Amino acid sequence: MTTELRRLRNYINGEFRDAADGRTIDVINPATGEVYATSPLSGQADVDAAMEAAAAAFPAWRDTTPSERQKVLLKIADAFEERAEDLIAAEVENTGKPVALTASEEIPPMVDQIRFFAGAARMLEGKSAGEYMEGMTSIIRREPVGVCAQVAPWNYPMMMAVWKFAPALAAGNTVVLKPSDTTPASTVLMAEIIGSIVPKGVFNVICGDRETGRAMVEHSTPAMASITGSVRAGMQVAESASKDVKRVHLELGGKAPVVVFEDTDIAKAVEDISVAGFFNAGQDCTAATRVLVHESIHDEFVAALAKAASETKTGQPDDEDVLYGPLNNANQLKQVSGFIDRLPAHAKVEAGGHRVGDKGYFYAPTVVSGLKQDDEIVQNEVFGPVITVQSFTDETQAVEYANGVEYALASSVWTKDHARAMRMSKALDFGCVWINTHIPLVAEMPHGGYKKSGYGKDLSAYGFEDYTRIKHVMTSLG
Repeated sequence: MTTELRRLRNYINGEFRDAADGRTIDVINPATGEVYATSPLSGQADVDAAMEAAAAAFPAWRDTTPSERQKVLLKIADAFEERAEDLIAAEVENTGKPVALTASEEIPPMVDQIRFFAGAARMLEGKSAGEYMEGMTSIIRREPVGVCAQVAPWNYPMMMAVWKFAPALAAGNTVVLKPSDTTPASTVLMAEIIGSIVPKGVFNVICGDRETGRAMVEHSTPAMASITGSVRAGMQVAESASKDVKRVHLELGGKAPVVVFEDTDIAKAVEDISVAGFFNAGQDCTAATRVLVHESIHDEFVAALAKAASETKTGQPDDEDVLYGPLNNANQLKQVSGFIDRLPAHAKVEAGGHRVGDKGYFYAPTVVSGLKQDDEIVQNEVFGPVITVQSFTDETQAVEYANGVEYALASSVWTKDHARAMRMSKALDFGCVWINTHIPLVAEMPHGGYKKSGYGKDLSAYGFEDYTRIKHVMTSLG
């Protein structure tokens, strides 16, 4: 007996459609390793149709008042709350995440973020009108940029979609959004919900692979391309967008240092850091993956962290005792395993370091010590439930090690010394510095990094402003 696969479809100009040429991709549940759906493998014709719809819808959507856009976004937030169980079910099939944690840790922030941008729509700020030249009055206008091509990742398919469409729509832009080819289900469901609220063409979803995303970015219609993904993907997007000088928003990889000083409450720090490192199977660009510990407490800290890892559970979505589910796909399992297989002789696996079971893509909570600054696993993003530990001698070396990678998204400092915490927050070259905590995010504060972690901000008024352009209007008083 065979089970019929669910058929996911693109959402273009207010209707669901298959890919124009009928091509599809199998979608796999990472908790089982089994195919549960097919989604369109969209080509140029599908991209053209979505861009045409978004462009046609833009003038009317642009001309709505901020209060009208606010009302629409508030309706979307309410609808997401009402359809929370459906969204959770779709996301769990997408990712294999624990049901309970998806319900508690993703739906409430998503709804809150949409409501934040609903309010932000009415709070655009700029210089006051004034006479900066005799006989002339200057006015600053903030306007939407136009059609936005947006590519979301597979680690948080729902939430990253919200981070993209909510500020874009709030500012008066129209959207063509592509989910990852491995996690399209929740985004297609979002299209159903949002499509019942916004005018046709304002919000479009096309499914597909890397080539679909490339066609979106290279298309002549979008004024802006936004991607959350790997450094390699971000570099390709920036290069493609440069050909017609598109605005680009990049949120890429991370390798967050977690700097633990000798005066830290070790038990509390280990508890918080282990959760921040292993949550979502470490598939988070801000994850607490790279721990730097003062040499005086190094051995004690490593032993406590290894014990915490051994007590952390991964498993099926309906198991309420698990902290995280599987890695997202077979390639990611291979990548994480490869980092451990290639460890240098001086490294020591203190906990984990192996796949869990033979069904799905589960990997054990892993702690690796004895590492050097130039080791591959220290320098490159693993994107799995793996925490590395290095020791440092003093504050200067801690800063050197922390900043000594190509990524610059997030970091944290653990100390009871306020002056030291302030010095470190200045010295750490990362877009976010947490002190005695790691990973909390709020809608009001910006998220985004430097260096190869990309540029542009998500969340906050800064993220909202990224989806606007500035126009100077000067009028003669004569």
